Amino acid sequence: MGSEQDGAINSQVVDARARNISHNVRCTECGSQSIEDSQADIAVLLRKLIRDEIKAGKSDKDIYKKLEEDYGETVLYAPKFDMQTAALWLSPLIVAGAAGGIWAYNKHRQRTNVHIMALNLVRGVSLTPKEKQTMLELLAPTDLNGATPSLPWWRRWLRQ
Repeated sequence: MGSEQDGAINSQVVDARARNISHNVRCTECGSQSIEDSQADIAVLLRKLIRDEIKAGKSDKDIYKKLEEDYGETVLYAPKFDMQTAALWLSPLIVAGAAGGIWAYNKHRQRTNVHIMALNLVRGVSLTPKEKQTMLELLAPTDLNGATPSLPWWRRWLRQ
């Protein structure tokens, strides 16, 4: 009786490991499904291969490595991090950093321009029409209706 229970538990462990691995392996025929969800012939064969490898005592890492060697890196849903995929993994950070840098530069330039215009006013240097308009928007930000046209809608909403 004890050996039947051990066999059933061992079978459940093999099935659970096989399903876990199968969810992380892409079907080479379907492309958009895991081999666990696919009913393609290659998916059925890969599921059997995974179960055989588990029963042979191989670790999950060894099975993933064998699948990658046999079918290429694209068979795995999570590509490894190396020099070839570094740009893919780091691109969101690079884009966010570039956007933040552009935003900070524009803010700095806007503040610097305002300071230069103020210094020019103190020195008696006349302003260009565009500089005059900018100074008027900064010094008198509200119009007759009480709205602030120079500010985005969300900053006007915060001031209320």
